[in-house]
Amino acid sequence: PVLVQGPALQPAVNASLTHVLKYLDGSAKTYANAVQAYVHVRDTAAAHVLVFESPAAAGRYLCVADGAVLHREDVVTILRKFFPEYPIPSKCSDEVNPRKQPYKMSNQRLRELGLEFTPVAQCLYDTVVSFQEKGVLPAPPAPAQPATKEIN
Repeated sequence: PVLVQGPALQPAVNASLTHVLKYLDGSAKTYANAVQAYVHVRDTAAAHVLVFESPAAAGRYLCVADGAVLHREDVVTILRKFFPEYPIPSKCSDEVNPRKQPYKMSNQRLRELGLEFTPVAQCLYDTVVSFQEKGVLPAPPAPAQPATKEIN
């Protein structure tokens, strides 16, 4: 698999998850002029099972979500859309060089085995929710309840 995102089983934040956490906890003030491929942890597990159970499976299978090779700017834009309450950077650390372009990867072999990939935005969303549930990030305040008038 590529960079695996989504809910974590372990209590500690691993290297793959730190990649996203740094954009939410204020430790990264800028994002890199770089690209990265992503996949949901559940898709990674499903891919392992599909390949293991397929008698015809052989060779290499690239486990990457459809359209999931993103520039870091796209990643922080997705995070900001879902979680505007966090200090997500809005400036690139390299504004001199041209924006890095995504590379191409094919997940065709896994799709032929029946794997349907989770969209990358959902991968990132599930990662942040997992951080909140584990107390790695503070959860946003609950929305205020609308005021009700007593009826006499």
